[in-house]
Order: sequence, then structure tokens, then C-alpha cells
Amino acid sequence: MAQLQQLVLIVFFGLLLGGCSTSPPVNPENICSIFREKPDWHDAAINTKEKWGVPVHIPFAMMYQESSFKADAQPPMRYFFGFIPYGRASTAYGYSQAKTMTWGDYVKATGNSWGDRDDFDDAIDFMGWFIYQSHKINGVSKWNGYAQYLNYHEGWGGYKRKSYNKKPWLKKVAKKVDSRAKRYAGQYRKCKDDLDTGWFW
Repeated sequence: MAQLQQLVLIVFFGLLLGGCSTSPPVNPENICSIFREKPDWHDAAINTKEKWGVPVHIPFAMMYQESSFKADAQPPMRYFFGFIPYGRASTAYGYSQAKTMTWGDYVKATGNSWGDRDDFDDAIDFMGWFIYQSHKINGVSKWNGYAQYLNYHEGWGGYKRKSYNKKPWLKKVAKKVDSRAKRYAGQYRKCKDDLDTGWFW
């Protein structure tokens, strides 16, 4: 009986900790605060940087825009007559809001068949891969938050066709992403050394 109680407690605390780890950061406006709260996210960001050559602040600014750092984020449900549900606007899901087909391309290209869109490490690796491909396919700098977000939203073909020129609202959003990326970059410069040496924890 005592062993059963111990097992129940272990499972309970495991679920509790798991829920904490997937919850959005308390202060998403400051990348240093994010990393202090979630050091494993910093580790994942560094891994992505080393693997894909992507600066830390770009995928984080894009992720903020896409999901507000929510693990299970999805587009809103659509309704007939305002009350009959008939599906979501797209198959986008998770931290990165990766669509099912694009996620499949990523899995095929990287071999990450065990990856999940609601797992932060996998989501940021996906974004690093996408940013790398945008640079490779369309010649967009990995440090260009504005153009990288337009690629992310419109796809590589859409960006080539300049489909974003017909969407002034999207260009405004891309400017917001670029502005946030620059703000994150400035913040990160101030705490990077402490994060790298593990001073915060």
C-alpha cells in the first residue's frame, strides 16, 4: 500500500512539473527573463544556433508572434452560421505553429521522426531548419527578422512570388517581429555571458 502511495505521488509530481515546463514564460517580453525561468529553453536555443547557424533572437521573436510560447496553440475553430464547427483555419499546431505538411518535410529532411510540435526542443529545431532553408532557397539573411518571418508565413514559393505585397497587414506583423527580434538581441547581449557560465542557476 505504501509503495502504491509513493507511485501515485511520483506520477502526480511528474505531471505537475511537466505542466510547469510547458507553460508559457511569465515575462515573454524579455528573453533574459525567459531563459532564467526556463534554462532548458536556452540550451535548446544554443543547440539550434550551433546546428543551423541561426541567431537565438530570430526564432524566439517568430515563436512569440506565432504561439505566444504556448505548447498546444492552434488556429481558431471555424463555424457555420456562427455555431456549427467545421474545422480549423489550418493544420498549424504547437510552439512553432508548424503546418502538418511542412512538419512532414522537416521530419523527412532531418530524420526527426520522434519529434513533436508541442515539444519545445523539436519546435525550435524546426524553426532553425526553416530559417536555414529560407537562407538557402531565397538568399534571406538568418539575421533578417522581417524577411525571415515573411518566408515563414508565406512559404518559400510565396516569398519568391512576393505574395506578401498583397497583404499590407502581414508586412506590419513582419515589422513587429523584426522589432521584437532586435529588442531580444539587445537583451540577450546583456545576459548571454551569465547564462553561458550558469551564473543564474
